[in-house]
Amino acid sequence: MWKELAPIGRHAESGGYRRYAWTGADADCRVWFREQAEARGLGCEVDRNGNQWAWLGDPLGDDAVVTGSHLDSVPDGGAFDGPLGVVSSFAALDELRRRGVEFTRPFAITNFGDEEGARFGLACVGSRLAAGQLTVEKAHQLRDGDGITLPQAMEAAGYDPGAIGPDPERLARIGAFVELHVEQGRSLDLTGDPVGIASAIWPHGRWRFDFRGEANHAGTTRLVDRRDPMLTYAETVLAARREAELTGALATFGKIAVEPNGVNAIPSLVRGWLDSRAADQDTLDAVVTGIERAAREHAERAGIDLDVVRESFTPVVEFQHALRDELGKILTGRGGDAGRAVPVLGTGAGHDAGILSASVPTAMLFVRNPTGISHSPAEYAAEDDCTAGVIALADVLEGLACS
Repeated sequence: MWKELAPIGRHAESGGYRRYAWTGADADCRVWFREQAEARGLGCEVDRNGNQWAWLGDPLGDDAVVTGSHLDSVPDGGAFDGPLGVVSSFAALDELRRRGVEFTRPFAITNFGDEEGARFGLACVGSRLAAGQLTVEKAHQLRDGDGITLPQAMEAAGYDPGAIGPDPERLARIGAFVELHVEQGRSLDLTGDPVGIASAIWPHGRWRFDFRGEANHAGTTRLVDRRDPMLTYAETVLAARREAELTGALATFGKIAVEPNGVNAIPSLVRGWLDSRAADQDTLDAVVTGIERAAREHAERAGIDLDVVRESFTPVVEFQHALRDELGKILTGRGGDAGRAVPVLGTGAGHDAGILSASVPTAMLFVRNPTGISHSPAEYAAEDDCTAGVIALADVLEGLACS
């Protein structure tokens, strides 16, 4: 499965993946998912928001156990973020069939659409729509860098954008959702464990900073006469690092747009996107407030106009303790390591499981990432650890859904 999926959407020069929502690469990933489902005799369907479901048992039954993740990527992303969870879900089903166990609850594997938000700037669009955390009106307003709206992209890919919206009936039939994911950090590498259990997802959000100055000639305009928004943006990037260090949070300016974007022109507009995350809400509020305050002080001194817009926000997600504890009991002492507890760790990365947690009991498993690198072609997990993740997921699914 891994070898079949690996070439899809891979960029020849960067070695990373460009599997953006409702593009050709996304369509190829969806075909791969459907073929894997059909090869196992699963019933495959696409819900109103473009999420794929592969069912074993009655899809209209209650108290279903669901696993899966996503197949899209960030720009030039790694091979494991998302796909490892989907591949492992199919492999875990194969393992359970090898064991000869019988499912006593409906079971499904899912591929949530547009989790990374690489094309339209909002993460977890498929799960947000299903959970009612993204309104139809706001979804219709989403545009990519070429001005193509989400409805236009869906329609071009053969899907009905008029059908999108909350899906409470479907979510009400799910008794548990377990998502396996490569760890996006080095906690497991430091403890020496191949698999861990998620405790919570940090609160996080994205803010857009628009710095407006005055376009002018780079070769003739005196330095003292310039209203250069790039300088104020640069000061804000440095301020973000300082505020993050002071508060123990994370703050990153990783995307920028410049107008007119000419080598010999002073910009009229610099637009930067801030991603910030912290272990608790108070700390997140403090770091973002500090960054904005510094940006406005620098802007005022330089004669730059500044607008700050919060584009997305996800509050802290505490995974359901009962389900999390159940996973811990199932996995403790596996493989002859009697009494050894599976580590429980928090994460600053957002996931579909975090979005669904408001509507469905959710839990997550992490697979060790020896470098901690993610959202990069260097993202990696060893084959033995991936296999350990499959076995752990199969153990969990057997404990939750099988006799």
